[in-house]
Amino acid sequence: MKRPDATFDPAAGLLHAEQFQVAYATNDIERARDIFGERYGIGAFRRLEGQLPAGGHIHVELAWVGGTMYELLTANGPGSQLYTGRLPTDEFAIRHHHLGFLIRNGDEWNALLTEIARKGWNMPSRSSNPGFMQSCFVETPELGHYCEYLFPEPAGLAFFESVPGN
Repeated sequence: MKRPDATFDPAAGLLHAEQFQVAYATNDIERARDIFGERYGIGAFRRLEGQLPAGGHIHVELAWVGGTMYELLTANGPGSQLYTGRLPTDEFAIRHHHLGFLIRNGDEWNALLTEIARKGWNMPSRSSNPGFMQSCFVETPELGHYCEYLFPEPAGLAFFESVPGN
């Protein structure tokens, strides 16, 4: 199959960046991991946990399958609504949460931020972890999920490279 050449220009629109990640939110990450392992063949994950800026807690599991990174995420406490707000509270669920897009350099990052502002997109979350990664979530209501943009520095790239392949 011949594909068009990959050219990325976030200034041309939100979907003009390199999509590399598919993420799912869940209200039971251990059960979701089991399902991804047993039903979908993704058994090796890299865990990432931490405190949310508002004080809650986030737990992420990451795995590569070919050139696509799969992310499972759950959160609780203050600031977790972005991650769990679309999940039911009375039954187990796994729901598509976002597509992740790689931003390769400062020019792409600045072009993306300019495009977000120019088009008036809602950005419910933006973070900067100096030496590791900058990121932001953008609401795309017509699509039914968020778009997350990740601009990793060398330590962030090394982290992504440490995620196991399946």
